[in-house]
Amino acid sequence: MEKTDNILVVGSGTAGLVTALILKTRFPHKEIAVLSSSNIGIIGVGEGSTEHWQEFIDYVKISKEELICETDATLKYGIMFTNWVKEPYFQSVQQPYNFRYGLYHPIYAKAIGYGLQSKDVTLKETWDSVISKNILNEKITISQYHFNTFKLNEYLCKICEQRGIKLIDDTITDMQLNDDGCIKSLIGKNSVYNYDFFIDSTGFKRLLINKLGAEWESYSEYLKMKSAITFQTPEEEIIPCWTLAHAMDYGWLFRIPILDRFGNGYVFDSDYINAEQAKEEVEKYFGKKIEIGKQINFDPGALKTVWIKNCVAIGLSASFVEPLEASSIGTTIQQGMLLAHRLEGYTQPVIDSYNKSCRAITENIRDFIIVHYLTDRNDTKFWKDVANLKLPKSLQEKLDIWKNKYPISEDLCYGVNTEYLMFEDINFGLVLHGLKFFNEESIKREYDTLPQFIKNEVDDIMIKLKVSPKNNSTLTHKEYLNYIRKHYKLSKNIDKRMDL
Repeated sequence: MEKTDNILVVGSGTAGLVTALILKTRFPHKEIAVLSSSNIGIIGVGEGSTEHWQEFIDYVKISKEELICETDATLKYGIMFTNWVKEPYFQSVQQPYNFRYGLYHPIYAKAIGYGLQSKDVTLKETWDSVISKNILNEKITISQYHFNTFKLNEYLCKICEQRGIKLIDDTITDMQLNDDGCIKSLIGKNSVYNYDFFIDSTGFKRLLINKLGAEWESYSEYLKMKSAITFQTPEEEIIPCWTLAHAMDYGWLFRIPILDRFGNGYVFDSDYINAEQAKEEVEKYFGKKIEIGKQINFDPGALKTVWIKNCVAIGLSASFVEPLEASSIGTTIQQGMLLAHRLEGYTQPVIDSYNKSCRAITENIRDFIIVHYLTDRNDTKFWKDVANLKLPKSLQEKLDIWKNKYPISEDLCYGVNTEYLMFEDINFGLVLHGLKFFNEESIKREYDTLPQFIKNEVDDIMIKLKVSPKNNSTLTHKEYLNYIRKHYKLSKNIDKRMDL
């Protein structure tokens, strides 16, 4: 068994800081430090989370109110997909819509079988319609967020320091291995760093894990996106409670609302257009000029093994598919939580088990992203070519089952029994519903066989959460956020006075 008394996280982006906080929470007596260079920036103009972020802040004891106020966060109810098919569809897995009967999701099965659009079940045209009222009445909960990337980074750094995690500013110039091939020390410009265990969160550079022989497995055979431009646009009168994913001619556009602006990006296939042409298409969509903040090129895929010797790659170092479902932060959380259960007293079989689970996590993400492209669009060469892309066997087998039966959790087997898969049966079902994939008559017949008391419960949930008239709403999204900020500042002032 290997020692892990002190741990060095290399990289202070979201992945590195989140991992450090997870490990410090689990192992409060271990020495944990984060090393990064202040000369290296972070990627992003705005970030969206999955529901796993709520699990993270609950685990490390960060309050939702503090998070919102410190990071200019807005609440995310899901993802709105427009222009992928004729009608927009919505992806949201919030309570209580994900009510189960055994392994079965009867609310969504009814929606498909009886011809309801996904937006009829979960889409709220504006926050004013229903979200505010139902949140305050505790009928629904929201566990996803949009952040200002840079403020999130500052906030996580502050929390790390408060929790006793040392932040080191240095640039790594070399790495020394011992006779067993493990990392012995990192050589920086300012010092030498000797630790028992290392986390590589250095992004696409993979400074540590590459030197240990890590191999990249590309998903480009299945996924065509390989470039992105990012940019900001001003705030608007209404703050949406969702991320927008709008299909473009050669990829898709995302819009992430934070408190005072939107973070945007166009993720595209550079086989068809370049960054300047992508910019022109975006400007046509907005009807005004934009200024590109960053251009990012990537090869979609994942490391074959993310844990080698005494080093684990987490974040962009380990995998990157594309940001269609905010999977990057979620994967970091899943990897970090899994590592917290595996780290103490690890052996090679533990490493092998961890790698197998992480491979399942990334293949699950890969398959879920592919599903979004099963559309009937054929208006550009890009969309025509996408329609003919090869599907992984792991996905094709599932689609053959799901055509006539609504997905259940048991279908999502990737060779391991893991609770850490990012996307569940309900996620796949929602997207496939929006894309008109299912045989509606078969799904209806399946739903109709349910016991009457379950059907009654489904109807009761749908009636209770039915969209309310606008004049019955309580607060707009912006007013709700301002309400939280006001009371958070008030409570902080009270705390300060009590300290005096």
